[in-house]
Amino acid sequence: MPKFTKPTWFAFGWLGLMLFFVLFGWLLPFKPWSFVYENDLEVGLFSSGHILGTDSNGYDMLASVVAGTRISIFIAIASVGLGGLIGSILGIFSAYLRGKIDTVMVTIFNVGLSVPNLVLALALVSVLATNVDINQAVPTWRRVMVLVMSLTIVLIPILGRIARGATLSWAGREFVTAARSMGMKDSKIILKHIVPNVLPALIAVAFLAVGVVIIAEASLSILGVGIPDGASWGGMIARGRNDLEYAPHVLYVPLVFLALTVISTNHLGDVVRSKLDSREAKV
Repeated sequence: MPKFTKPTWFAFGWLGLMLFFVLFGWLLPFKPWSFVYENDLEVGLFSSGHILGTDSNGYDMLASVVAGTRISIFIAIASVGLGGLIGSILGIFSAYLRGKIDTVMVTIFNVGLSVPNLVLALALVSVLATNVDINQAVPTWRRVMVLVMSLTIVLIPILGRIARGATLSWAGREFVTAARSMGMKDSKIILKHIVPNVLPALIAVAFLAVGVVIIAEASLSILGVGIPDGASWGGMIARGRNDLEYAPHVLYVPLVFLALTVISTNHLGDVVRSKLDSREAKV
């Protein structure tokens, strides 16, 4: 079993807690937005019955942040998963086949990377997550799906370029050349020799990408086009900024959850990357 440092164990523990909230948060006794504590508006941290206090609407902050965890983590994992799957398929095949296919894919990746990520996501969400009737609210599920789709589109060229670069470094190795000389089909070579060696690099970047997506979702919510009504960490931050003077914990609680999650994913990404570098040095 590999030896991990204390920060690494903390990252594992924190992300494990977040995944517990995602999977089993709905089973916890406290429910978000189900009860308004009219006599406990904006009470501070560690108050009686409210360990994380309440907001200006009288909602329990612990219940709200658990519900926000479910949406924020779902958006991050779904976006990175879809973007990684599509981007890795395009990057691996373009790097392995080379020629005109590779030229076209590199051009597409470069065009996608030339547009600022947040600007592209903002444009997509602004167009797709709106109704013709401005008086009719956009359902939360639709905003979630649009956010996932928009962030997936943003991630495809990033993860595709990484998959392409990793494939180029492995496609010229001796075992790949030997497999090709033995008459093995290209599809089998990719599945048996390329994908297992490219996958660790993609996993390392995926941890970093999860943190990027969480920050992007929060940024879009602050700009007013993300998840409404404080249903995610970004939505809670956007709503809590108005209470900074009188109830700062309403802003700081979701901010701390977001920051610790991003720090944990970035740290684990660095750990996987260092393990990968030592592995490649031995090959």
